[in-house]
Amino acid sequence: MSRSRPFSLQLYGLAAAALAPLVPTLLARRARRGKEDPARLGERLGHASRDRPAGPLVWMHGASVGEGLSLLPLIADLREARPDMAILVTTGTRASAELLGKRLPAGAVHQFAPVDTPRAVDRFVGHWRPDLGVFVESELWPNLILAARASGTRLALVSARMSPASLAAWRRAPAAAHALLAAFDLILARDLAAAAPLAALGGRVDGLWDVKLGAPPPPADPAELARMKRVFAGHPIILAASTHPGEEAMVLAAFAGLPDDVRLIIVPRHPDRGPDAARQGAAHGLTVARRAAGESGEGARVLIADTLGELGLWYRLATLAVVGGSFVRGVGGHNPLEPARLSCPFAAGPHVDHWPIYRELAEAGGVRLLADANGLATWLEEALADGPALDDMAARAAQYAQRRDAEGAAVIPRLLELIG
Repeated sequence: MSRSRPFSLQLYGLAAAALAPLVPTLLARRARRGKEDPARLGERLGHASRDRPAGPLVWMHGASVGEGLSLLPLIADLREARPDMAILVTTGTRASAELLGKRLPAGAVHQFAPVDTPRAVDRFVGHWRPDLGVFVESELWPNLILAARASGTRLALVSARMSPASLAAWRRAPAAAHALLAAFDLILARDLAAAAPLAALGGRVDGLWDVKLGAPPPPADPAELARMKRVFAGHPIILAASTHPGEEAMVLAAFAGLPDDVRLIIVPRHPDRGPDAARQGAAHGLTVARRAAGESGEGARVLIADTLGELGLWYRLATLAVVGGSFVRGVGGHNPLEPARLSCPFAAGPHVDHWPIYRELAEAGGVRLLADANGLATWLEEALADGPALDDMAARAAQYAQRRDAEGAAVIPRLLELIG
């Protein structure tokens, strides 16, 4: 262990090494609960399941689904600029692995991120030998970052942000925070509000960039879109996207008073909550179908779309949407640019702290921000009755998304400079 590390990070490394013998058992338990892929537990211990491609390698890391998918346009741009480069993407969740396995382009591979123990990260770094590591948002794993840096990997932290809780925790170990942030050759904060905490911890913020700007719209299978249009033909459709516990009940209560011809599609953020959402719909006396159960939704007033990777399908189908993660505390909202890019008019609740662009989008007339769930029924009724106003909102949202998406073009050259 390097003596140049602050004492707090030396203690962290010793504690991680001491706990390492317990990790296989903990991973096995998580696998039994469906939290880990049992066939790929070795990756979590740093054992690669793929050979390292020849030539320069860019390694990108994001925590979960949102961060992993946000890397796709960056991967495409880097591959276009340097076709000789291979891409390694690491994430930490099964859902992200499943989605990225379907959507990563040729020349890019996915691995689960190693647990942050010294031996696991040494195996990982020793096998992959990345030329550049790109971390998204706030995934600061000390052993992994410092091992990569010590091996000669250049590092970038992009779309960087820090929650108030994380900031408070790192302020209790300022030397450790400074050492980790100093390991990065490039730090791009998500916005000005995110830059301030990073600078307060001693990070050198080199500019601003939100990695989730510039992404393509979420995809949809054309044949399935055509089929679902036939299923819902003649019915206005409300989409409740990426809902969290408590939000399905709010949306169902607002929906229950709408005319019988209106249909509701609920997409739980975590598909395993589909059965619970279906029970709630039935409790309101509504006919409910579940997509994961193979039910088409024809004849049902509520469809629970408890599948992964189909949000683009539902946004294209919807008359209007309600974006979840915004009516309950602790989530911070979900990406407003996904419906905006697809010209789907939408509303959200007040808890969108993780997405400052909601305020900008609202000022541009591209989203309706509701003070609480009590106003949801009124907004749904008024919005469905005013088609021209919905069209205007959708157009304003699309214009805003196009403008913001164009801002990421200057990032690629900065990353390529790090590789040389």
